[in-house]
Amino acid sequence: MPASVRLVSVIVVSGTCTGVGKTVVTAALAAVAAARGAPVAVVKPGQTGVVDGETGDLDEVARLARVCDLHEFARFPDPLSPAAAARRAGVPPVRLPDVAKRVQELSSGNRLVLVEGAGGLLVRYDEEGTTIADLARWLGAAVVVVARPDLGTLNHTALTLEAMAHRGVQLAGVVIGAWPDEPDLAMRSNVRDLETIAARPLAGVLPSGAAALDPAEFLVTAHRGLAPSLGGSFDPAAFRASVQPEGG
Repeated sequence: MPASVRLVSVIVVSGTCTGVGKTVVTAALAAVAAARGAPVAVVKPGQTGVVDGETGDLDEVARLARVCDLHEFARFPDPLSPAAAARRAGVPPVRLPDVAKRVQELSSGNRLVLVEGAGGLLVRYDEEGTTIADLARWLGAAVVVVARPDLGTLNHTALTLEAMAHRGVQLAGVVIGAWPDEPDLAMRSNVRDLETIAARPLAGVLPSGAAALDPAEFLVTAHRGLAPSLGGSFDPAAFRASVQPEGG
């Protein structure tokens, strides 16, 4: 297992579960950094549910953020965890220690390296149970946790953050990956509770449908949707006040 090396230029993007908007958030982080002139590399340790020739997560990041320094280590056709997908394909699993070494190399020549995980924080990449949390810990990298806004997200987010704390993984912030035009009561109430769980304000909120924008529109949206700590101008207090339901 690699020794932990503190890499402040590396951010790991994980989620509370699958389908929460990790790729859009990764693209947003890449877009605002690239717009400032910072060199950016984006790493996807394992892509599942996509066959060769089909569009994957890194293709979406490239389209939205206009970055081209992209690194995908493995691709599996079945929409499963990387460990299960590799087992079904009859090929060796993704070796996250090798990914860690490559990320270290990339960080020496790039101001920012973004690593997008598959599914949630503790999804298995091999039969030994290695996870994206292990990769973040080896790299000493902070994790952006992408969460859903709707009912059930409080438990998923609390479990994710507790798992991170137990493993000594630093939190870069919680970002809501897809905020709808017409949020329901649970979503509006969850904003305050997500901040309570994280013990800090939200680090961003991206609107639903952001992935359909053209690159110029997406950059504006990304800047508005990410907090200053992540390179944007998002104001969590103003957002909280705008969605706060009557009676709290």
